[in-house]
Amino acid sequence: MKCSIPSCLSLLGIGLFTVGLMATPAQAQSKDDLIKNALSAAPETIAMHATVADHQGNVLREGSNGYVCLPDDPRPGNSPMCLDSGWLAWADAWINKKPVALPDQISFAYMLEGDAPTSNTDPYATEATADNEWLDDIGPHLMVLVPDLKLLEGFPSDPEYGGPYVMWRGTDFAHLMIPVE
Repeated sequence: MKCSIPSCLSLLGIGLFTVGLMATPAQAQSKDDLIKNALSAAPETIAMHATVADHQGNVLREGSNGYVCLPDDPRPGNSPMCLDSGWLAWADAWINKKPVALPDQISFAYMLEGDAPTSNTDPYATEATADNEWLDDIGPHLMVLVPDLKLLEGFPSDPEYGGPYVMWRGTDFAHLMIPVE
């Protein structure tokens, strides 16, 4: 599934605040600071032409390559990210706890600043438990969505494997995590 940048931002902005995953920034940041922070999530070749939006869905800078970069949230643990249209639709489904439609083509997202601690097995876990394989240190990575989850079957789910691994295997939100240095 693809969605247009305006429609995805509208859904994503509503969803981010509806479920409280990303709070309104506690401290005022300048537009330039938000843009710089958001663009730090992607390689320069992606960032230079990406749209930048805040977590309310307001476009801070128009782009032309189909990626949307979002800044981190001052709340601890929310890192900047750059998402293509497949990932925007995926994120909307995840945030709003609705069925996810897999993209019709391979889809990419970047989090080159790393990510907050999270579960490797449960998309909705908010804290470590005995059975959710909590990851405290998720370094810089690229994330890949595929149009058919069977394409992920040959990859391990172990983040210590030393290469690409599947996060949230066995759920509709499964995706490939590719650590980058």
